[in-house]
Amino acid sequence: MINTNENTTDESINDAACTMQHASKKDDYQASLKSLDTEETIDLCFYRPIGYMWARIAMVLGITPNAITIAGIIIGVGAAYCFYVSNVWVNIAGMLLLVLANSFDSADGQLARLTHQYSRLGRILDGLCGDIWFFSIYFAICLRTCTTVPFFMHHIWLIWAIGLFCGIFHGKQAAMADYYRQFHLYFLKGKEGSELESSSSLEKKYEELTWHDFINKLALWFYIRYTRRQERMTPAMQQLRAALKAKYPDGDIPQAFREQFRRGSLPLMKYTNILTFNWRCITLFVTLLIGYPWLYFPIEFIAGSAILTYLRRRHEALCRRMLAEV
Repeated sequence: MINTNENTTDESINDAACTMQHASKKDDYQASLKSLDTEETIDLCFYRPIGYMWARIAMVLGITPNAITIAGIIIGVGAAYCFYVSNVWVNIAGMLLLVLANSFDSADGQLARLTHQYSRLGRILDGLCGDIWFFSIYFAICLRTCTTVPFFMHHIWLIWAIGLFCGIFHGKQAAMADYYRQFHLYFLKGKEGSELESSSSLEKKYEELTWHDFINKLALWFYIRYTRRQERMTPAMQQLRAALKAKYPDGDIPQAFREQFRRGSLPLMKYTNILTFNWRCITLFVTLLIGYPWLYFPIEFIAGSAILTYLRRRHEALCRRMLAEV
């Protein structure tokens, strides 16, 4: 006679084990994300799942986040070369390479969060990754344009000036988008959940390092100047940070205050996401497919500058309101 009770018990145990395993994987994946507040929809639906897969493979193979970042930089530069070639199929190959590179850029942060392999050098490398990609892409577009577009063939200096001008503003837009997200994460998760820095604390760390640690000291030198530029563009935010530090030196900001700031900051996160990788790449891909990659420059500058201006005005107004609460 078949023992139905015993079979039912075994099935229940197996179902429970599968449920627990599924929950564990889901929790592990959630832990690899910065926060749902700051994640972009395309990232959540596409890049983060792929990045998580790369991160899990890297954990098995013992690959570090910085190694993944460097691999992503190399692939991204290869993509830029494909954009120089005036052939749509080569351009499409470059698009696929850039998508792969960005999945690596997602994986390095997810791996760092899963394995707690945080380092300031890693954060600097991660930020440098996007700068190198877009410098290479801008260079490729300018070189292609001045050899294929009749007007720019006779005014070579103009396309290089446009590329340089737009590149400077691109860097400013990306830096500020990241800064606003880190400030949001500071209120959402506290100091441990954010990569928010101050130039004064970085300068102290810089003085403590010797030039025997050449790579870290040089990277920190550039990072201090990067942070100073962010601080100069956010005077109200810096006043709020100073007031909070004076009133709560241990960083124990009341939860009600954190929630109040989060409610004001959350609607602005969608604008910071527009200034990041995905929407820039969509614009770039469209201009490549229609055969006018140089159009990417005016579109990026006009749209990006308008969004950043609006974002700064709204965020500074929020910080002033919160400063009155302190």
